[in-house]
Amino acid sequence: MLRKTMIAGNWKMNGDASNLSYFKELASSIVPNSAADVLVCPPVTLLARAVEACQGSSIQLGAQDCHVAQSGAHTGDIAVSMLKDAGAAYVIVGHSERRADHAETNEMVQCKAEAVLSQGLKPIICIGETLADRESGLAQEVVGAQLAGSVPKEGADNLVIAYEPVWAIGTGLTASLDDIASMHAFIRAQLAEPEITQILYGGSVKPGNAAEILALQDVDGALVGGASLTADNFSMIVNAV
Repeated sequence: MLRKTMIAGNWKMNGDASNLSYFKELASSIVPNSAADVLVCPPVTLLARAVEACQGSSIQLGAQDCHVAQSGAHTGDIAVSMLKDAGAAYVIVGHSERRADHAETNEMVQCKAEAVLSQGLKPIICIGETLADRESGLAQEVVGAQLAGSVPKEGADNLVIAYEPVWAIGTGLTASLDDIASMHAFIRAQLAEPEITQILYGGSVKPGNAAEILALQDVDGALVGGASLTADNFSMIVNAV
């Protein structure tokens, strides 16, 4: 097996300086010699301080978004080089909330992923269908189109795919194990480097369902939302590996 399991936490728009103790709690709660790579993506305002808080631990830090340009007149945006300077190792791109709230297209997501790769960081490229897509029998068609349009043509050995059915994000709903397994197998069959590219599952992953999801053949880890906000819950998901 060439792919190591990754458990990534996406804090979304949550957290401030009072939450920095989280990282010490998390590091002390993860079983020694964990089989998983552990990544936390806090708000960019906390990124540099979170890196300092994780010194001496195996926890890696990432960002939740970036701009395609490396500098310039883009008020309020953050370049990948800035995220790298703050200590990020990964950048999430194309999350369904970005696609929906900011009208990000597959082309925009691909450009962001290429910008991440150009700075030596790893993009986590999010794809996933809506409930309407699934009920219409279009889940694979939609996911396949997102995959083809969002993933850079080169750098396949340095990127991560996160499959998150939109209808299962933050809703408490989770896709069935069969649905997760079949979609992950479909995604892997489309990849340029199927043996080495990690595919994470996201969508209401929590301590109670993590072990059975992570045991599926083509699931290489999880992108965790709400359950990553407390060190106790997140460490239980990590330890489920």
